[in-house]
Amino acid sequence: MDYKLQIFGIKSHLEMQSLDDRATHEVDDNLGRDARHSVNAVDRQQAFSVSLPDGGRGIGVYKSIKTVVLSKKFNLLIPFGPLAIVVQKTTGQNGWVFILGLLGIMPLAERLGYTTEQLAFYSGPTVGGLLNATFGNATELIISIYALRTGKIRVVQLSLLGSLLSNLLFVLGCAFFFGGIVRKEQVFSKPTAVVNSGLLLMAVMGLLFPAFLHSTHTEVHLGISELALSRFSSCVMLPAYIAYIVFQLKNLNDLEEGQNGDLDDDEEAPEISKWESAIWLAIMAAAISILSEYLVDAIEGASLAWGVPVAFITVILLPIGGNTAAVTTSVMFAMKNKLDVSLGVAIGSSTQISMFLIPFLVVIGWIFERPVDLNFQLFETATLVMTVLFVAFLMQEGTANYFKGLMLLFSYLIVSASYFVHEDPSSWLATLSA
Repeated sequence: MDYKLQIFGIKSHLEMQSLDDRATHEVDDNLGRDARHSVNAVDRQQAFSVSLPDGGRGIGVYKSIKTVVLSKKFNLLIPFGPLAIVVQKTTGQNGWVFILGLLGIMPLAERLGYTTEQLAFYSGPTVGGLLNATFGNATELIISIYALRTGKIRVVQLSLLGSLLSNLLFVLGCAFFFGGIVRKEQVFSKPTAVVNSGLLLMAVMGLLFPAFLHSTHTEVHLGISELALSRFSSCVMLPAYIAYIVFQLKNLNDLEEGQNGDLDDDEEAPEISKWESAIWLAIMAAAISILSEYLVDAIEGASLAWGVPVAFITVILLPIGGNTAAVTTSVMFAMKNKLDVSLGVAIGSSTQISMFLIPFLVVIGWIFERPVDLNFQLFETATLVMTVLFVAFLMQEGTANYFKGLMLLFSYLIVSASYFVHEDPSSWLATLSA
């Protein structure tokens, strides 16, 4: 209002000054409008907007596809997914279906993580952290839900166990090894490692007791006590994990900022808009869901075709699909001397699987009357117990080097060899086709 009074004032001796001021303000206003229009134009071009005309919308869609799908050579593996479906429909050769499906699901899992990270940019640190925690193991969750829906309970157990072993030994071992080659010794947050190690040991406790109860035949009610204990333990582990997430997001902010202070200079901007991220997240999840059906259904046939135990395929080979992106991410950050991020990928993912996914699937099975329990059998539980204890022992100093990475990788080779010669009892194999 004052601005208008200065322009349209009735005092004659101020008219020339007002004209000069008005000219100056008009120039500034025009420049401001031009700047605002330029910014808005950029925003409209970057958005997945439906308000653009057909030509502009086509350019926006192409740019989105180019950013998400065509930006990495790793995505050249995506066509192997549809090829696996074609092979299944035409030849029914489960060995080739499993290999092609595994190759096809690897880039989809990586892109699912990418779209989750992009969506987290628009959600703030707290919601973004929850998004990353929720969708961090979405591939394993999708595969497990399909296996559970079709009654393949043992596939659920073995695939999640395989993801745990792969993250703790292979992913973490690669990070330590390649990071140790670049730098002689690296340091990571010891308190964070201790918290995650404690959660992993708590998860091992939840898996160990049902296995011992079954193996020693000391159940009060045969066939009932073991399942009841598993469901009770799951209902305890889920709130414990939720409390851990709240603790991590609220009470460790200062510690996290101190650890990742170097990350501020490398802070990245989102590459796609919020709606693009949500749409691509749904597309990738749907594609993984479709492909996981063929992948899970091909496990038993691939075992017969190759003469390899089902346990080896499910524990060692199947987790490759979901953990390929984790390996590349953890190695990349380790070589940049950001080992805390690498530990967040490997140990954080293992914590989520053991404390959230496994109990969550037990509860889901309970709701849908599927007898999913925490009894992974004695051999499988023993490999997990030794793995968790070994990793916790290596991390107690808060340092890493290439030799620790070698020990983890060699340990994973031993575990892989043990599952290559291990066969599940026939009573458990029957659940694969239940």
